[in-house]
Amino acid sequence: MKSEKIKIALLFGGRSAEHEISITSARAIYRHLNRKKYEIICFYLPRRGGWKKVASPFLSPPELEKGDSFSFLPWEKGEGLPTYEADIYFPVLHGPYGEDGTIQGLLELANVPYVGAGVLASALGMDKVAMKAAFASRQLPLVRHLNFTEKEWELRSEEIIKQIKSTLYLPLFVKPANLGSSIGITKVKIWDELKEAIGAAFVYDRKILVEEGIPAREIECSVLGNDEPRASLPGEVIPFREFYDYRDKYIEGKTGFKIPADLTREQIAEVQHLSIEAYRAIDCSGMARVDLFLDKRNGAFYVNEINTIPGFTEISMYPKLWEASGLPFSELLDELIRLGFERFQKKKWCLAPSL
Repeated sequence: MKSEKIKIALLFGGRSAEHEISITSARAIYRHLNRKKYEIICFYLPRRGGWKKVASPFLSPPELEKGDSFSFLPWEKGEGLPTYEADIYFPVLHGPYGEDGTIQGLLELANVPYVGAGVLASALGMDKVAMKAAFASRQLPLVRHLNFTEKEWELRSEEIIKQIKSTLYLPLFVKPANLGSSIGITKVKIWDELKEAIGAAFVYDRKILVEEGIPAREIECSVLGNDEPRASLPGEVIPFREFYDYRDKYIEGKTGFKIPADLTREQIAEVQHLSIEAYRAIDCSGMARVDLFLDKRNGAFYVNEINTIPGFTEISMYPKLWEASGLPFSELLDELIRLGFERFQKKKWCLAPSL
C-alpha cells in the first residue's frame, strides 16, 4: 500500500526587514523538497500582517500581494475562516516576527509540530544582547562589547560615549540587538562616526550592541539536531567589503567562501565544539548556524552569534556546509522535518492539576 505524503506548510515573507530574504530562502526549500515524500502548502505572510495561501514562493511580488489575507491562525475553525490542515509547519521567516519566538509561540499554542528551534531558543538567538549573556553563562569566548537602550542613550549619551571609549578599542561594530542579515550594522573606524552609527542602529531597534572589532577570519559552522546536536565542517566567509554586509549577501554576491575552511584538524574540532556549546547555551533544536571569529593575531576563537533560522538560499552557508559534510540539501530538509516531529513527540505536556 502506498504511504501518504507528509503535508508541509511552508511559512515565508513576514513583517521584518528580511522579508525578501525569507522569500528567497523559501524558494530554495520549495525547490529541494522531495515531491515523492511531501505535499507542500505555501503560506505567504505580507508585511502588513495576516496570512495568505499562495501557489508557491515563486510568484512575483505583485502576485503574492494580490487579494485579501486572513488573520491569525490558518488552522482555526470558525465561520468565514478558511481551514487548512498540515502535518508539520516549516517557518522560513528571518528576523523579528518570525525568527524571534513569536511564530514559534503561535505554533505552540496551536499544538502543531514545526521545524526548528522553540520559543526560548528563538528569542535568545534573535536578541544579540540576551544571546551574549547566555554564551557568557557557559563561559564561551566573546569579544568585548557593551549594550544600551534608546532611552538610556537619550538620557546619558555623553556618559555612554565616554564608557565606550574607555572600554573598547576601534574599530567598532554598532548593531541593532534584534535583526539579522547585517541590516543596520555600521563599522566605526573613527570616533566621529560613532553617534551616526548609533542613530542608524536605533532605526531598527530600541536596544543596540557596540562590539569591538578585531582582525579576524570569519568562520561559520552549521549545527543540526535536538538533544544530540552535530556540527558540520566549518566554512570561511571572505568579505568583499569591510565586512559581510546586507548588500553583498543578497544583491552583489561578491564575497568569497571557502568550504570547507582552511583550518587544522585541531581548529576544526574546536570550531565544532564551540558551535555545539553555543547551540546548547540557548537550548536550541532543529538547526542553527554559528558564526565565529578566528583572531589573526593569536589564533584564538570567539563566538560571535547564532542564527536559529539561517539563510536557506542557494548560496547560503547553512545548506552548503552540510552538503560539504555529506548531507545534500534535500536530505537536510528530510532530517529537519524528522527532527521537528521528534521534538513534538517528546514534548512534556504541562497540565494543571485538577482542583
